[in-house]
Amino acid sequence: MIKLLILDVDGTMTDGGVYYDATGNELKKFAIKDGAGIVLARAAGIQVMICTGRACEAVRRRAADLHIEYLYQNVADKATFLRGFLDEHHFSREQAAYCGDDLNDLAAMVLCGFVACPADAVDAVRRRADFVCPHRGGEGAVRDAIEEILTREGRYAAAARTAFGVEPDQ
Repeated sequence: MIKLLILDVDGTMTDGGVYYDATGNELKKFAIKDGAGIVLARAAGIQVMICTGRACEAVRRRAADLHIEYLYQNVADKATFLRGFLDEHHFSREQAAYCGDDLNDLAAMVLCGFVACPADAVDAVRRRADFVCPHRGGEGAVRDAIEEILTREGRYAAAARTAFGVEPDQ
C-alpha cells in the first residue's frame, strides 16, 4: 500500500515553463485538479512530498496551500536524497510512489514501488513508468497518478467520501 507520494515540480506539477514577471519573480501555473488529487491522497492517508531540483517561492506557497507534509527544493541528486529520506522515515520501496517527467527523476524512480509520469514525459521515463498519465504535466497528470494509485488499491471511493463527502461512482 502506498504511504508516500513523491512529486517532481517542473514538467509534472507544472507545464515545465519558466515564467518571469516584470520584477523578475518566477511564476508557475499549477492545475487545480492536481490540488484536488492531493487532497484525495491525503484523505486516503498518503503523505505527499515535493522534491525538486530548483527553488521557487511559488512552489513553497503551493505546498503550504495544500498542506503538503514534505517540501524539499534545490535537491541536486534526488536518488541519494530520497534513499536517505526513505530509510530515515522507515518507508519501504513498496510504500513509495513517484511521479516525474525527466531524466533527473529516473534514478529516484527506481527506489519506488509505483512510478507514474505525465503524458509528455521524456521517452526513457515513459518506458520506466508503471502508469503513463493521460494528461500532460501541469494539466492534471498528478491527479491521474493519484486516482490510479487509489483505484488500484481500492481506496478511491473512501478517499472521495472523506475529502469531499461524495460517492464518486454515482
